[in-house]
Amino acid sequence: MDINRFEQRDENTWEIPAHGKMRVPAIIYADRALIEAMDDKVYQQVTNVATLPGIVDHSFAMPDAHWGYGFPIGGVAAFDADAGGVVSAGGVGFDISCGVRCLHSGLRRDDITPVNDALADELFRRVPAGVGSTGRIRLDSRGMDAMLGGGAKWAVEQGYGSAEDLERIEEQGCVRDADPSQVSDKAKRRQRDEMGTLGSGNHYLEVQYVDQIYADEVATRFGLHPGDVVVSIHCGSRGLGHQIGTEFLRLMAGSARDYGIALPDRELACAPIRSDLGQSYLGAMRAAINCALANRQIITHLTRQAFDAVFSDSRLDLLYDVSHNTCKLEVHEIDGQARELYVHRKGATRAFGPGHRDLPPALRDAGQPVLIGGSMGTCSYVLAGTLESEQRAFSSACHGAGRAMSRRQAKRQWQGRQIVDDLRREGIVVRSPSLRGVAEEAPLAYKDVAAVVDAADHAGLARKIARLKPLVCVKG
Repeated sequence: MDINRFEQRDENTWEIPAHGKMRVPAIIYADRALIEAMDDKVYQQVTNVATLPGIVDHSFAMPDAHWGYGFPIGGVAAFDADAGGVVSAGGVGFDISCGVRCLHSGLRRDDITPVNDALADELFRRVPAGVGSTGRIRLDSRGMDAMLGGGAKWAVEQGYGSAEDLERIEEQGCVRDADPSQVSDKAKRRQRDEMGTLGSGNHYLEVQYVDQIYADEVATRFGLHPGDVVVSIHCGSRGLGHQIGTEFLRLMAGSARDYGIALPDRELACAPIRSDLGQSYLGAMRAAINCALANRQIITHLTRQAFDAVFSDSRLDLLYDVSHNTCKLEVHEIDGQARELYVHRKGATRAFGPGHRDLPPALRDAGQPVLIGGSMGTCSYVLAGTLESEQRAFSSACHGAGRAMSRRQAKRQWQGRQIVDDLRREGIVVRSPSLRGVAEEAPLAYKDVAAVVDAADHAGLARKIARLKPLVCVKG
């Protein structure tokens, strides 16, 4: 990307002044190397978002930004309904509420190493993964609507986990104002047999150990110490979320002209928040968020069963669960005034700072855990939200490394078997139903996650707390 098109505000802040039909400026947070390596489409998409009605402050892109559908992946934008603001299905994404949860195991690295293969086999047996994967849960119409309305709370009520889990999940495990009636029968059919499954793509279940601590006090508050073993689960709303995204993008694109919205790109399809279509989408999207929260809760239960089969003293308490790919109504301060805004985060993570009222009491003084997933075989990170992030990007941070090449390019460059064998030599055990999928998700197909995390830290989006290295990876 040509950096001469930006005005550099500091080492990690690059602004695109409002021009043409842009209603607000745009900002990309990244260091020079990351921004130069970004696709030019990121520039185009972050400026296109800035043209949408009712956008507030800036259109943002995180350090892991890359080209997406309409919005860049890593895009953040907030809209004011009182100013004619819109909600965009493309600004949320297809895998609604894809997110990460991290669990303490109570074990140490030396406990895992002798049983790596046995644990990997047990996890792979119990947690279905891959394209079209299905689980043992079958939801009828009534059960589906209960799940979509109840999220992780519903899952706990069904016996998948405990009430203590809910304290460490965004929205306490259930998003309000979900409307299952706005979810099509086709979307519900796609999800009927998919609860408790990882799916495919970049989704994973990883057993990791704490390799490095960067902030001792906060790490201690998070219960993280060198050598501790944790488990990270990365997945979302599966077929249901994808179907909702597909259907509402089509509806929004077809009705934009009726609402007087001129789209610079059809993929930016949106509807006024206060319109019937906008409200229908929000109800369906919130139901999909609950689906993802319930899905991760069920996978947590299955993971606990797998650990119990191998160890007698693991506990798997929840550190935190945080989503990306959402639109949430939040209160943010703009020019000294508190305003209710609909914050779109697409491939971006909420990062509330210390003292925020929505954080559980045990974490409130430290700030929200921000869970940054690596790519298969590379490190993941735990960060903490900052007070500065509120002013920088509506309390938002990056969500992962971000792709550096397409899946097609990765398949041409690597063989899945080679990657599995190479990772084993590094002490990482991989289980996947698809070697082709492994090739698509090759570690080098992604940006350097360490560089992305450093840029987020230096930009004030979130504070670096701990680095995690993988031991076992179950990959879709």
